[in-house]
Amino acid sequence: MNSLGAIDTFLEMLSVERNAAANTLAAYRRDLEGLATFLRAGASALGEATTDELRLYLEHLANDGLSAASSARKLSAMRQFYRFMLDEGWRKDNPTLLIDAPRRHQPLPKVLSSEDIDRLIVTAQKIAGNTDLPPAQRLRATRLICLIEIAYASGLRVSELISLPRLAAKPGLQMIAVMGKGHKERLVPLGDVAREAMAAYLALAGATDSPWLFPSRGASGHLTRQHFARDLKAIAAASGIDPSRLSPHVLRHAFASHLLQGGADLRVVQHLLGHADIATTQIYTHLPDARLHGLVRDHHPLMDD
Repeated sequence: MNSLGAIDTFLEMLSVERNAAANTLAAYRRDLEGLATFLRAGASALGEATTDELRLYLEHLANDGLSAASSARKLSAMRQFYRFMLDEGWRKDNPTLLIDAPRRHQPLPKVLSSEDIDRLIVTAQKIAGNTDLPPAQRLRATRLICLIEIAYASGLRVSELISLPRLAAKPGLQMIAVMGKGHKERLVPLGDVAREAMAAYLALAGATDSPWLFPSRGASGHLTRQHFARDLKAIAAASGIDPSRLSPHVLRHAFASHLLQGGADLRVVQHLLGHADIATTQIYTHLPDARLHGLVRDHHPLMDD
């Protein structure tokens, strides 16, 4: 069977047996036809490709600037195609088995300094304290102060933060119980500043029958992450901070990275963030270059001058 016929049969199987979407089928066709074209240039056929030829194709893609994520997707298509050929008896092996997926570069998290956090709070406080503004605008600024202070004090995920129950604001509460991913409960700290921000927000918001700390008229009954993100970017712009640098998750990262800079143990930070794998914590809590240089200077035995 020629290359195009094999691809057509493979895609028909995906459509009938796996109910693959039209976009998926189109992407697989492009990937496999691209591979077939490359192999033909080397006088080889798609159905007879060797492991070395497939590796050479992936190297060719990388040299052309294709991202690791896109190369990995193409390799996935190749693996499924050659597994199909093996199952159908058209090949005696699967040449993709010994090929490792291209490594995806994990970008470092965006950095927000403690000074940046202070600027956000000060700007929001000016809005909240401006009696010439409408009450709704002042309340919104006060709520934002509360959100930022809690996020920075606890490292909560945005989904955990916006869905906090009103009981979390109980006076004198030092820790709050949070239900994280996988329905795993953990305790996170609330400092004095965060509790004061909660009290100020509730005093301005007034009484409500809502069970949520940050109620909303939406379907969920509480503030949405999109609304919180928009408010954050707006206050960033007003504070002279590039809005693209700020998101609810950046506050969580600031909490973790600043703890590490202060000497906190990585395992403690892992627990506070609710990470199942400490490798995830290491990604989110990288140390700034200046601190890394300082650690080497102060602790490496060959740095004694």
